[in-house]
Amino acid sequence: MAMKKLLQSEWVSRLVDVLLPVFAALAALFVGAVMLLFLKVNPIEAYKALWDGAFGSSNAFAETLVKATPLLLVALGICISFRADVINIGGEGQMIVGAIFATWVGLTFTGLPGWLVITLAMLAGFAGGGIWGGIPGLLKAYFNVNEILSTVMMNAIAVQLMNFLLRGPLIDPAQAELASKIPQTARLLEAFQLPRLIPTRLHLGALIAVILAVLVYILLWRTTLGYRIRAVGQNPHASRYAGIKVQRHVVLALLLSGAFAGLAGATQVFGVNYRMITDGSASGFTGSAGFNGIVAALFGQLHPILSIPASILFGALLVGANKMQRVVQVPSALIIALNGLVVVFVVSSEVWRRRRQKRRLAAAGQDDESSPHAGGEKSQQAETDA
Repeated sequence: MAMKKLLQSEWVSRLVDVLLPVFAALAALFVGAVMLLFLKVNPIEAYKALWDGAFGSSNAFAETLVKATPLLLVALGICISFRADVINIGGEGQMIVGAIFATWVGLTFTGLPGWLVITLAMLAGFAGGGIWGGIPGLLKAYFNVNEILSTVMMNAIAVQLMNFLLRGPLIDPAQAELASKIPQTARLLEAFQLPRLIPTRLHLGALIAVILAVLVYILLWRTTLGYRIRAVGQNPHASRYAGIKVQRHVVLALLLSGAFAGLAGATQVFGVNYRMITDGSASGFTGSAGFNGIVAALFGQLHPILSIPASILFGALLVGANKMQRVVQVPSALIIALNGLVVVFVVSSEVWRRRRQKRRLAAAGQDDESSPHAGGEKSQQAETDA
């Protein structure tokens, strides 16, 4: 009977852990409703507009999926790096560099078949983001440079590189002739654009992202490489003692994390914009997907499969918030604040979830030690080992 109650309690506790991000998002929306009331706006009407903007029609839902695609790709990379206990804040820069590599392929090999150029461009974006993520990985593994600082600095370098290229070597020749200097590349050929899945802006990149989510799950939980990456994140000292090359796997985790962000940049160019364009800032191209992808991964509890609905949720918030702003006439600053509230609450819920897990483990350890059979079981185990 006691064992049954223990199992029920454990099941309920785990269910609460899974639902914590949902509760956090609802709490953020509640705080947002209070802010709307202060602005003399009906929260029900505002959130109805948000829902309609994200899911009210097939076109709205397609826009939500389009916005969710780069979030999911970045989130997959975050799942890998965070499992190795390295924090990648450089998704913005990795998206930019991946997009630069992919755009160069699309503008250079114009004589090749479309399917081949798209494939090469996706691989180039994957490689470009991997290089940009691997550099902080090397600095972390071999020189003990804090990866948070290095990835943030790499973001700034990537932005300046993008601004230089889009105003110089990669600028649209038509813009150069007009001397307008709009920072954008030439438009990709129609044959090089990612195929549309339905008569909306939804493109093949969304399907690719979902397939990759399944593959990342297999990598992390069904392969030796994934086990080693997770082992390094759990305890690098024990992993080193077991013969795992810790430094190599730290570099690999950040490299793969950057590679998925670079692929997100490539899909934005070949699936949405059909050229690389910016306003001079990182978000001018990425739409802050490099940062929002981190929150989507945390919302999905750093699990590749759970990151799929998490990314759709945040894509819906981004798309629906635009309609909410138009319908109820709230200032754009409120939309930014609402998204920020969701981020803060979700990240806080992740911290709380980890603390709950630690308390459960500690309680389980105490129960084992206090058990009247604990001594006998340990003796039997020792005899078996001997």
